[in-house]
Amino acid sequence: MNFMKMLFLIMLIFSSLISISSNSWFSMWIGLEMNLLFFIPLMSDNKLLSSESSIKYFLIQSLGSLILMFSFLLLLFYFKEIYKIFMMISLLLKMGAAPFHFWFPIVIEGLSWINSFILMTWQKLSPMILISYIFNIKLMILIIFFSSIISNLMGMNQNSLRKLLAFSSINHLTWMISSLFISNLMMMMYFLFYSMMTFSMIIYFKMFNISYINQLYSTFFFNKYFKLFIIFNFLSYGGLPPFMGFFPKWLIIQNLCLLNHFFLMIVLIFSSLIYLYLYIRLIFNMMMFNFIENNWIMYKYMNFNFYKLMISMSLFNLWMIFLFPSLYFFL
Repeated sequence: MNFMKMLFLIMLIFSSLISISSNSWFSMWIGLEMNLLFFIPLMSDNKLLSSESSIKYFLIQSLGSLILMFSFLLLLFYFKEIYKIFMMISLLLKMGAAPFHFWFPIVIEGLSWINSFILMTWQKLSPMILISYIFNIKLMILIIFFSSIISNLMGMNQNSLRKLLAFSSINHLTWMISSLFISNLMMMMYFLFYSMMTFSMIIYFKMFNISYINQLYSTFFFNKYFKLFIIFNFLSYGGLPPFMGFFPKWLIIQNLCLLNHFFLMIVLIFSSLIYLYLYIRLIFNMMMFNFIENNWIMYKYMNFNFYKLMISMSLFNLWMIFLFPSLYFFL
C-alpha cells in the first residue's frame, strides 16, 4: 500500500511538471487532468470523510476543467479577452482562491494531515504558474481583495485547525498572486517559504494527532519546550518580524512600493495583521490554559526522529533573527 502511494505521489509530481513545462494549452490541460487522477487515490484512506472529500474534490476539479475547455472554444472563435477571463476563473477555482473557495475548507476537513499539506502547497503550484501566462491585473486585484476579506472573516471563529490553516492558505495565496506582479521568481520564493512553514506546522499536528484548537491547551504538560516550538511556528506563519515568514512578505512589500501598487500593499498588510492577531490570541490561550487530557495523543509518533525533525523545523523559523541586521543593508 505504501509503495502504491509513493508511486501515485511521484506521478503526481511529474504530472504537475508536465503541465508547467508544456508549450500548448492542450498539453497543460492534460497535465492538470493527470494531476487530478493521481491525487484522488492519495486522498482515499478507507474513511468516510476522506471518501467524501475525494468525491467533492473530483467534482470541483471537473467543473474547473469544463470551464477551461470552454475557454479553449472561445479562443478558437477569437474571443481573446473573454477566454482569458474564463481561463483564469477555472484556474482560480482549481486552487481554491476566493470567491471560488467554498470547496477548499470542506475538502481539507476530511483529509489527513499529509494530504492536507499536499493540497495546500503542491496542488496550487501548477494553476499559479499557468495564471502567470495570462495575467490580468484588474481581475487579480479584485481576487486579492476578495481573498483577503473572506479569509479574515472566515478564520475568526474556527475551532478546527484544518479549517484555520485552509483559510490561512487562502490568505497566503493573496501574497503569492501579488508576487506575480513582480516576477515568477518572487512567486516561487514565497511558495518555497510558505511550504516550509506549512510543513513545520503540520508535522507537529500529525505527531500529536491534533485536529482542534482546544487540543493545543493540553499537549505541553509532559514537555514544556513544545509550547515554545509551536509558538515560534505560529508567529512565523503569521509573518511577525524577525521570523522566517516575514522575509518573503518584506520583499513583496518593498517591490510593490517600487511599482506604486500602494492600495494592494495596504490590503495585504492589513489582512496579514488580522491573521497575526488570530495567532497571537491562540498563543495567549495556549499559555494561559493547560489541561491534562491526553487520550488522543499518538505516542507511537513520539520517537527521537520526530523530536529532531520538529526541533530543526522550529529553529529554522528563527534564522532571520541573526540575519535581520545584515539584510537591511542589502535590500
